[in-house]
Amino acid sequence: MATGTALIYDEEMTRYKLLWVDPACKIEVPERLTASYTALQKQGLIQRCVPLPIRQATDQEILLAHSEEYLEAVKKTPYMSLEELMTFTQQYGDVYFHPNIYHCAKLAIGATLQLVESVMTGQVRNGMALVRPPGHHSQRSAANGFCVFNNVAIAALYAKKHFNISRVLIVDWDVHHGQGLQYCFEEDPSVLYFSWHRYEHQSFWPNLPESDYDSVGKGRGAGFNINLPWNKVGMENSDYLSVFFHVLLPIAYEFGPELVLVSAGFDSAIGDPEGHMSATPEIFAHLTHLLMPLAGGRLCAILEGGYNLTSLAQSVCQTVQTLLGDPAPRLSGLSSPCESALESMQCVRAVHRQYWSCLKHTAETLIPEPSTKRCRLQEGDGEGPGAPAQKEEEAQEVEWPEPKPRPAPSIRTAVALPAGVEDSVPEGCLHVTGTPLTPKEAEKGLRNPNLGELKDETLLQSLGSVLSLLDKIGKKEIRNGLAVVPDVSIATACAVQHAVSSLTDRVLLVFLGDGEVPVEITDEGKVLAVQICSKEPEDRKSKYHVPVCLKQQGGSDVPGFLQAVLGLLLPLAYGYDPGLVLEVLGEGSGVGEGALAHLTSLLQGLAQGQTVALIQRGSEGETLRATVSSLREDPVPALGPLGAPLAENTQVIEEQRRRLQPQWGLLRAAGDTGPAAAEH
Repeated sequence: MATGTALIYDEEMTRYKLLWVDPACKIEVPERLTASYTALQKQGLIQRCVPLPIRQATDQEILLAHSEEYLEAVKKTPYMSLEELMTFTQQYGDVYFHPNIYHCAKLAIGATLQLVESVMTGQVRNGMALVRPPGHHSQRSAANGFCVFNNVAIAALYAKKHFNISRVLIVDWDVHHGQGLQYCFEEDPSVLYFSWHRYEHQSFWPNLPESDYDSVGKGRGAGFNINLPWNKVGMENSDYLSVFFHVLLPIAYEFGPELVLVSAGFDSAIGDPEGHMSATPEIFAHLTHLLMPLAGGRLCAILEGGYNLTSLAQSVCQTVQTLLGDPAPRLSGLSSPCESALESMQCVRAVHRQYWSCLKHTAETLIPEPSTKRCRLQEGDGEGPGAPAQKEEEAQEVEWPEPKPRPAPSIRTAVALPAGVEDSVPEGCLHVTGTPLTPKEAEKGLRNPNLGELKDETLLQSLGSVLSLLDKIGKKEIRNGLAVVPDVSIATACAVQHAVSSLTDRVLLVFLGDGEVPVEITDEGKVLAVQICSKEPEDRKSKYHVPVCLKQQGGSDVPGFLQAVLGLLLPLAYGYDPGLVLEVLGEGSGVGEGALAHLTSLLQGLAQGQTVALIQRGSEGETLRATVSSLREDPVPALGPLGAPLAENTQVIEEQRRRLQPQWGLLRAAGDTGPAAAEH
C-alpha cells in the first residue's frame, strides 16, 4: 500500500525573471516559489514529506503535447540577446522569455513527471510539485499566460502512455481558464477536464468564448470538458464547496478516474491581485480532501498561478498538510452560494445533463438567456493576465486571519472491539477498553430504556469503551475511533448524550439503516441526524432529522448512495459545522464496504476529523476493515466508473434537496429556486 507524500522543489526554477517593463507580466516573480517553500519549512512540513529528485524533461516527453516546430523555436531562446528575446516574446500572448526559462521549463515538466511516476508506481501515495513556469495556458505551438510548456497536459499523456491508464481527471482551480488544457483534451474522452475561472461575461483574460459553460468538448470528447465561469468577483468558500458538491464530485465519481491531477493555481484565494476572490486559504485543505478518495488516493498537485505571496504560501501549506493526512480545519460561516454562482452551476448542470447519468434527472433546466450570454466584449477589448478585467477596477488591500495551526494527535485511530475480532484491523490502531457503565449511567439519553437489557455485562462494557473513545477524542489523545457493539441503538444514544453534554454543542449523526433513529432529535439543533435508509421512518418530528430513503435493486444502489452523500449529506454537514461526527451502521443499511469506505473518508473533512463509527456486532467482517482503513486515511479503494443511479432514487434526493434548501443554503444548485440569496 502506497504511503507518504512527495514534495518536489528545486531552487533552479527561481533563476529567471522579467528583464523588461511589462505590466501584464510583472507579477510572475521567482518569490512565488521561495515564499511557498519557506512557509512549508517554517511549518515543519518539508521534513514530513518524501523528497524526490528532479530531472529535465526529454524532447520526446515535451513532444507529447507540443509541436516539434515550437520546441525547436524555444530551444533557441538561451542564446538570444535581450532584444531578440523581446521580439520572440511578442508573437505570443502575455508571457515573457529569459535565457534560463527553457531550462526551468524542462525542470518543471521533469518535476511533474517524477511526481506522477512516483505516485503511479506506489513509491508515494500523493504529492505536490512546486514548479515554475506554470503550464495550463500553454498550447501545442504557443507560449501563453506565463506558461511555456503545458506541465499537466504532458503529465496526463505521459501517465496514459507509460502506465496504461484510460481515465485521468484534471481539476484546474486556478482563477484563469486553462485553455491550453482544454484544447489538448477537448476531443479525448479519457481525460475529464474541469475548470472554474473568473470570466465576467468574457471580459476577463483570456477573453475566450470557449471558456464559457457551453464548451463541453468535441466529438467523442463531448461532455468531458466542464467549464464553470465565475461572472463576478468575491466568490467565497461556500461558492467553491457548492461547485464541488453539485457539479465536480458527482461527475468525477461517475467517471471513475485512475489518476487525479490538480492544476493548483492559488490566484483563486483571497488577496490575490488577479482573482479578487474571497475564498480563504483553508478552503484548499477541503478541496484537496474531497478529491483524495478518488483514484485510490493517487493525486498529484502541480503549482500554477498565485500572485499574493502571503495567500499563495498559506494555500500551498493547507494543500500539503491535507495530502499528509492532517485534519482539515473547521469552516465557519458557510452560507448559500451567491446568485451569480448559482446561475453558473445551473447552466453547467443543465448543459451536461445529456452526458452524465448523475445529472439526468436533476431539476435544473437551462435558464432562458442566462447572463453569461448577455454581455460580450467587442473583439480587441481584452486585457492580459496581469491586469484586472475592468479598467476601473482598482486593487485593494485585503486582510484575513492567518490560518490556525492544524495539530494532529499522535494516534490517529483507536478501536474498541469484542474478543475474537481484535486481529481484524490494521496495525497501528490503539485498542481501548473502557470502564463498564452502570445500568443507571447507561439509561441516560435512552428514549425507552429497558432496564432488564441494561444489566447485560457485555453491553455495559461496550458502552464504557465507546465513552472512553469519546473522552480520548476530547482530550486530543486520538483523532477518531471505531467500536463494534452488541446493540448499536443503545450505543448510539449513549454516545450522543455523552457528546452533547461533555464534548461539543453540535453532533452530526449519520445513521445508515432502517428503523427508528435511537436519539430524540429536537429543533434545538444539538444533533443533526441524516438517515440513509430503504424505508420511510415513522417518527420524524424535527427539521434536524433528514431521512433519505433509497430503493435497492439487486443490492445497494451505489451511484444513488454516493449521489445522496455528495448532493445532500455533505452540503448539510458543512453547513451544520459539527464538532463531532457519529457514523452508525445499523440494520438494513445495504451499503457495501466500498461505498462505506468512501463515505467514511469524506466525513473526515468535518469536525477536524473527530469521528466515531459504531458497527453492530455480527455485521462487521469486511465492513470493519474498510471503515478502520478509512479512519486511518489509508487509500480508499477506487470504485471504478459508476453506472446510472436508479431514477426513483435521484428523484427522492432531488425532492429532499429542494425541500431543505430554504434552511440549508449549501443545498442550492440553481438560481431560480428557493429564497433569493444575498450577493456577496
